[in-house]
Amino acid sequence: MAMPNPRTVLTSAPSPPGSSSSSSSSSSWSAAEFMAPAPPSPSDGELLRSLHRLARDLSAAAETPAPFLRGALASITRRSKLLAAAFDDLVPCAAAEDMPRSASLCLREVLLVLQRFKALAADCAARSRMRLLLRSDEIEEEVRELHQDLATLLDLLPVVELGLAEDVMDLLDLASRQCRRFALSVQAEQALKARVLALIQEIEREIVPERETLQEILEEVGINDPASCSEEIESLEREISDRASERWTDAMIALVGLLRYAKCVLFSATPRPTDSRPDPEIDEEREPPAPPPDFRCPIALDVMRDPVVVASGQTYDRESIFRWFDSGKSTCPKTGQVLTILELVPNTALKNLISKWCRDNGVAMEIGEASKSEPAQAVAANKAALEAARMTASFLVKKLAVSFSPDAANRVVHEIRLLSKSGADSRAFVGEAGAVPLLVPLLYSEDAGLQLNAVTALLNLSILEANKKRIMHAEGAVEAVAHTMSAGVTWRAKENAAAAVLSLASVHTYRRRLGRNLSIVEKLVHLARTGPTSTKKDALAALLSLASERENVGKLVDAGVAQVALSAISEEETAAAVLAALAKRGGAEAIVGIDGAVARLVAEMRRGTEWARENATAALVLLCRRLGARAVTQVMAVPGVEWAIWELMGTGTERARRKAASLGRICRRWAAASTADGERGSVCPAASVVPPAMMAS
Repeated sequence: MAMPNPRTVLTSAPSPPGSSSSSSSSSSWSAAEFMAPAPPSPSDGELLRSLHRLARDLSAAAETPAPFLRGALASITRRSKLLAAAFDDLVPCAAAEDMPRSASLCLREVLLVLQRFKALAADCAARSRMRLLLRSDEIEEEVRELHQDLATLLDLLPVVELGLAEDVMDLLDLASRQCRRFALSVQAEQALKARVLALIQEIEREIVPERETLQEILEEVGINDPASCSEEIESLEREISDRASERWTDAMIALVGLLRYAKCVLFSATPRPTDSRPDPEIDEEREPPAPPPDFRCPIALDVMRDPVVVASGQTYDRESIFRWFDSGKSTCPKTGQVLTILELVPNTALKNLISKWCRDNGVAMEIGEASKSEPAQAVAANKAALEAARMTASFLVKKLAVSFSPDAANRVVHEIRLLSKSGADSRAFVGEAGAVPLLVPLLYSEDAGLQLNAVTALLNLSILEANKKRIMHAEGAVEAVAHTMSAGVTWRAKENAAAAVLSLASVHTYRRRLGRNLSIVEKLVHLARTGPTSTKKDALAALLSLASERENVGKLVDAGVAQVALSAISEEETAAAVLAALAKRGGAEAIVGIDGAVARLVAEMRRGTEWARENATAALVLLCRRLGARAVTQVMAVPGVEWAIWELMGTGTERARRKAASLGRICRRWAAASTADGERGSVCPAASVVPPAMMAS
């Protein structure tokens, strides 16, 4: 029988999968191990040493990532053990003299097959179990083809010319025969896959899965505790977001919903592994760690929530770079390079690193968890996923209603928190199931974890318009949020309560109602004055929203919002926006009455961020228009103000340039009037600071 040319056996070898980060710690193999290019022409000795090392690595493979793949991957381990034993004798042979060329070529192809074995095993270790089950037939077919390729190469190997001992030849012959006989019984895997797909179809028909059936299926897949279930959900969501398998995307979305339901039904009575560890958020005095410089946006200088790459190769936060482009600029802020293409490419790898750093250090990544990107929503949710989410919400709310111990309630509320950040539909289901009235009393809990989970769940729910109404009409909800802002056990709880006020205040009528509540206003002012950076930022954002209603401004001024904003103006860009909003709606007198207020606004106009500069300039324009000479005199008395205006007119955003031009006109008119008064005998000491360029009309 004619044997195939060994050079053509592996011409269709796929590239090793290296684009997915491993979600399993069960294997020590990583994609990086086989992504590095090999030396162009290794010697025969190097080749044999590589073969020996790789065969030993494969023969010592760690635990199989999924039980249903045990047979396929174990076969790789068994063949590798035979090859490792045979290569023990081949390595010293190569040291003595060069191998025959036919043997060298054949062994190079064997090395490629073993690398493909290792790549396949590493890829399986990095994937979610459910996706591996859906693709089990493809994986097993690939394993079968690799066995056939290896058998062909071992048959082609000129063992006689190599002068191998008979027992070594027997090992190679045994490995070849085992490879040729390799055949997997896929009936069990296919039956399990069919049961999973049937379960999805039942959920689509609104049939609640039987607990025993669900537990049995998950055990066969290898999911048998809360940690493995959470890990599987995260892996599936990541693969959906990366569009790793378009063919199975709909099924994977449905499985995310099914696993969330299973986690609550099967594992909610089991304490979470992290419950036994101290919560770093409980220590109020602990300073949050400084994020790595690469995690900060070069524009906003904050941790990036949604990092994207522009055409110059630089990475920015999506919101910041959008604002930059919207101002009319088409350059890279960091390099100054003109961008002919304004397309933004998500930096998924950096985003995953930032998310992990935030989780590890207890740092809030966004105002609300629900504002994070929702990978499972990248593709329209299917009916099975929606029904699974509805079942999960109903189950959790019913369980919360009968939870009497803080520990049991905390686990349920934690799951509600997670579910409510997974998408708008899930938020709707949780709200419709009646979660809000049950969460409100928990805001008074002295248990740090329970209070934090409850207020964060309310924050996530409040993103949905219908849930805003449910919260605002729930008895005692507003008072409970105010209590959390003042007496929260952790700063994170206080911060999320302030963010909940910000979310609720996005509705016009609720904004007025919240502004009339002196307790809410006072607590926000206190947080903006005394809180850490992230808490202060959320409190100022909530105050800015309340200040957009004219009838609220008087109460805000009386509560000291102007003083608080001025004290934070060099730290938080939102502070300048708060001052501009106050000046626009009746608070100009209060701002100018604070010593040094105008000077601090001018300083922010010169040294703040883009948004802070334009808001500081807008505030100065409003002060001058509302108060006339009293404010203009203070502006012109600030050294260097004219140059700050001139610079902003040339380099600021479109809005900043408009406001700077308006401020410049006001100053020119004041200077002209002062000159006229001077000619009539009046004294104007500040007139001399106006440069000739600003005197031009």
